[in-house]
Formats: sequence, C-alpha cells, structure tokens
Amino acid sequence: MIYLLLFFEFFKIGLFAIGGGLVTVPFLFDLTEKYDWFSPSELADMIAVSESTPGPIGVNMATFAGFKAAGILGALTATFGLVLPSVVIIIMVAKLMQKYSCNTRVHTILEGIRPAVLALILFAGVQIAQIALTGSIEILMFVALFAMMRQWKQSPILYLGLAAVLGIALKL
Repeated sequence: MIYLLLFFEFFKIGLFAIGGGLVTVPFLFDLTEKYDWFSPSELADMIAVSESTPGPIGVNMATFAGFKAAGILGALTATFGLVLPSVVIIIMVAKLMQKYSCNTRVHTILEGIRPAVLALILFAGVQIAQIALTGSIEILMFVALFAMMRQWKQSPILYLGLAAVLGIALKL
C-alpha cells in the first residue's frame, strides 16, 4: 500500500512541478504534514544534499524521500512516480510544438506560466529560510555568503564547500 501511495503522491508532484526541482519543495512540505515519511528538518537536509549531489534536484529529493519512507523499492517507486508525468508531457508537447510552434496563443500560454513558476520557487525559498535560518549565526553566515556570491562571481561549488566547512567548524 505504501508503494502505491508513494507513486501517487510523487506522480502528483511530478505533474504539477513545472519549472524545475525547487518547485517540488512546497509539495514536499505538504507531504511532511500529511505523512510521517520525513520531518521538515529532514526535508531541509534532503534539499541540501540534493543541491550538492549530481543529478536533477527534484529526482534526488524524490529518491531520498522514497528511501526514507520505504527503503530501496520506495526510492524507485517515488522516483518513477515523479519522472513519469514529465516524460509523457514532454512527448506530447514536442509533438504539439511541431504542429503549433508559430501560434501566438501557445507562446502567450507559456509566458503566462512563468509568474506561477517564479511564485512557487520564491515560496520554496521562504520555507527553506524559515527552517535553515534559525539563529543569528546562521543568518550572519547566509548574509556573508550571499554578499560574497554577489561580489565575486565564482563557481557555486566554491560557496557550497565554504558553507559546508563553516557549518562543520561551527557545529551547525
């Protein structure tokens, strides 16, 4: 039963998570309230690990969440559930785009989706900040790293590594 539930929940997430992996975060927060598969704190850790490991963020988070809920088979089920809608939709859209690529209504619809995607990403950022920025040290570290990223446009991997070292050194 848990496998069917995992598939169904992650299929819904995959169906509505238009815009990338971070758009899945609000849906995952909803799962923390509905089921005891993982806590909001574990979700914050899951996001951090998913951001720093190779592969799509949403897929990494689905795999991790499925594993936490039901082991290896749960990881496979959640990942398949998340990816399946995208595969089907991409095939359908590719066929339609060949036929309607010059249609202005199609372009207008796609332009209209952008604000919704931005809103979902901003909402995810606010929820992550509420979990991650719990004390003055965390807030100071965030502000310092953000300022450094704006000032010196280096690889994000450098700042991820720096944040990891600071987190370990400060025992955060």
